[in-house]
Amino acid sequence: MLPLKKILCPTDFSEPSCEAIKEASELALHFASELILIHVVTPIPIIPVSPGSTVINLPSYQQELEVYAKNMLRDLVEEKVPKKVQARTEVILGDPANEIVRMADDEKVDVIVIATHGLSGWRRLVFGSVAEKVIRVAHCPVLSIRIPSQEKKEQGEKEG
Repeated sequence: MLPLKKILCPTDFSEPSCEAIKEASELALHFASELILIHVVTPIPIIPVSPGSTVINLPSYQQELEVYAKNMLRDLVEEKVPKKVQARTEVILGDPANEIVRMADDEKVDVIVIATHGLSGWRRLVFGSVAEKVIRVAHCPVLSIRIPSQEKKEQGEKEG
């Protein structure tokens, strides 16, 4: 595993995933690794509509989501990744966990750095966990980054 030559860091543009980008960037800087930032756009399910209802142009909407993601990734690299780090971005269409693992395999990355939102209970059951699935299925090491929830931050401040 060491030295790290390629680091894959998926992002959903949330605060925890920005923290994962920060950690992945530090690793990339330390090991002079290539950093690959990806965002997976989930396909929009086609739902039958009743006659007379408004129809959305799904291919056009899907394309807009991909363009938005490309722009967001470009901005993240400019704002969060040190200039000395060799970074590239990819936007992929598909199931997030499966596409992250596939990309890691295709690129032969040394480690995946992924944020976890720390959901538990019914939220985890309803929303699932991309990070958990990636950890279970990936063929390379996975570093999961978790930042404390706002409630835990406030509780820590009260105790401190």
